[in-house]
Amino acid sequence: MTAIFKRILLKLSGEVLMGSQNYGIDTLVAEAVAQELKTVHELGVEIAIVVGGGNIFRGVSESAGNMDRAAADYIGMLATVMNAVVLQDALEKAGVFTRVMSAIDIPQLAEPFIRRRAVRHLEKKRVVIFAAGTGNPYFTTDSAAALRALEIEAEVIMKGTKVNGIYSADPMKVADAVRFETISFAEVLEKRLKVMDASAISLCMDNDLPIMVFNMRDSGNIARALCGDMSIGTLVTNENKVGQSAI
Repeated sequence: MTAIFKRILLKLSGEVLMGSQNYGIDTLVAEAVAQELKTVHELGVEIAIVVGGGNIFRGVSESAGNMDRAAADYIGMLATVMNAVVLQDALEKAGVFTRVMSAIDIPQLAEPFIRRRAVRHLEKKRVVIFAAGTGNPYFTTDSAAALRALEIEAEVIMKGTKVNGIYSADPMKVADAVRFETISFAEVLEKRLKVMDASAISLCMDNDLPIMVFNMRDSGNIARALCGDMSIGTLVTNENKVGQSAI
């Protein structure tokens, strides 16, 4: 297999590490994700990851109760650091050198985020995991993924989900929902499709950074998506690229 992108940013939700549990971290799932990433890494792809924290704490959900929004968001950022360290451990046990870089200063666990250092790690073929979002409340890890992808000059954001791409409606609820092979950023915003939050979509649109949404649950899908198999996902690009093969 030959990858069509050389540097990617993978957006992983915290729920991916939850497995079949209701909350928390399933280390067996982390190990499985690490093996998937190792396969992609062996294709010569430079991999950066932004991981969420929703399996532990969500600043905008019932778990936050009536907490101050900023305080709740900071707790959510700490949850992403926990997930990042778990994923780092799984990757290094699989033989993949990994660095965690945090937007919040936690020197015992992670390096501080410095753009040039992150790029250097990628050039040295280390997987880089970005934790603690942007380091600011009121911004989601979707926004962090778009920001970090642009900072490291990634060629694409890979967004792993539980379905094979973007649909006209929730395919779990609407039987005749239509899957898009390609769609424009403008359409995603207009139709309010739940791909990433609006600020992340706008940032990608303004900077012409494509997003590939694919099914993360099936083994081997990350590699297949990177090698151009669009049967497992949807490519989001600017208007003038829709309908064309952007890969």
